[in-house]
Amino acid sequence: RRVEELLSGNLNDQEAITQLGQFSSAEEEIAIDNVIENKIIEGVFNGQHMIGPDGKQYNVPTNYASKSKLVEGDILKLTINQVGKFIYKQIGPIERKRIVGKLILDKNSEYFVENEGKRWCVLTASVTYFKGSPDDETIILVPRQGESNWAAVENIINKS
Repeated sequence: RRVEELLSGNLNDQEAITQLGQFSSAEEEIAIDNVIENKIIEGVFNGQHMIGPDGKQYNVPTNYASKSKLVEGDILKLTINQVGKFIYKQIGPIERKRIVGKLILDKNSEYFVENEGKRWCVLTASVTYFKGSPDDETIILVPRQGESNWAAVENIINKS
């Protein structure tokens, strides 16, 4: 009934927002998304953030980046709904290659994976998910073409 009222156009913007604020279930949230226009931004993942077309950085949740195994150069779509919820989706994965290296913890408590003198930063959330420890063998994903400073952790083989 509320959605029909909103779609009929009989409510002004403030009344529509008030009505939408009363929705609570996931199905109703989808109805909100369909009634109120979302802001959509596409950008490139840089290892930690999404860089929008205007150069602005958008924080990508580390758990999402880890779980999705995002790699530098992946194309992301960010949807910001009217209540300010950020929803990321990977829409253009870059070609990847696998590298096996050694997990390193530096003096600043940041993790790296090293292979043949090259180091890639990795997200701490990925290392803790796989229960990684320094010197563990780590399989990472990096862009097939070009250089990168960041890598996605695909798996960790614990020494213990």
